[in-house]
Amino acid sequence: MRLLVCGGAGFIGSNFVRIRVRDHGDDVVVLDKLTYAGRPENLQDVEHTFVHGAIEDPEAAAEAMGKGVDAVINFAAETHVDRSIAEPDAFVKTHTQGTYVLLEEARRRGIRYVQVSTDEVYGSIEEGSFTEESPLAPSSPYSATKAGADLLVWSYFHTFGMETVICRGSNNYGPYQYPEKLIPLMILNALHADRLPVYGDGMQVRNWLYVEDFARGIGHALEHGGAGEVYNVGGPDECPNLEVVKRIVELTGADESIIEYVTDRPGHDRRYSLGSEKIRALGWEAQVRFSDGLPRTVDWYRDNAWWWEPIRSGDYRAYYERQYGKALGR
Repeated sequence: MRLLVCGGAGFIGSNFVRIRVRDHGDDVVVLDKLTYAGRPENLQDVEHTFVHGAIEDPEAAAEAMGKGVDAVINFAAETHVDRSIAEPDAFVKTHTQGTYVLLEEARRRGIRYVQVSTDEVYGSIEEGSFTEESPLAPSSPYSATKAGADLLVWSYFHTFGMETVICRGSNNYGPYQYPEKLIPLMILNALHADRLPVYGDGMQVRNWLYVEDFARGIGHALEHGGAGEVYNVGGPDECPNLEVVKRIVELTGADESIIEYVTDRPGHDRRYSLGSEKIRALGWEAQVRFSDGLPRTVDWYRDNAWWWEPIRSGDYRAYYERQYGKALGR
């Protein structure tokens, strides 16, 4: 197929592009505005056509879709909950307006559309797992705008008969993830003997999914999913954040004394869990257990300083100091 991957220079999008080109022989067009987390370096080893632009720009969307694509997969997003609390306007623009622009252009051209979403649209769950029929109860500007985008996508199926599919993933980890997120943040800080800031008591439980498994799940939904359907793509293992951090300490050879508890963020959801029976019925299974994927991820960051050194020496340092009240290295 010839695919338009919006946000394809980001973490999950670039892994999806790599798998589709390498394993499926697809021809990929990437539309990305290259914000701080969308980086050309993420795609330097994979052949693709690149269009520089924002999904909320109708001209950029038309240019990208005008390249004869068979389907649109929308990864483009502002993804960090902490940033959505500080600057929610960017999340409204990208998730709501951007999704609308893409849907309108895809509808005009009759192109299949896949929206990449998150388990956070369901909110927190004390026990059991969310299904695709669970009510949406987002609790942050990030998850609220993602939920709004999902509802907009569903409305285009219901109202206009568009071929739309929504994939909601659990917490992803793996290569090329920007180090504001928990796992790469803790890996790089541990490798530098910087403190490891843990929110609250660290017992927030997350359902961890290796990024390549999520990319394959989206591919299954793209190829086999029904129009108007939602598919949860959940990881095979749950783990509290504190246990993740302690495991990273072990894998990096750091000292556990660098763990530091910091004030919890507002509205922090306690537990996420996705049931994935529906996507499994399409033939998908998670292939990477957390016990294997986390060491693999630590090794990737240890071996690829060329990728993260420019980040830790740039604007990220100012963001980190604003977020945690201390500079890196202190």
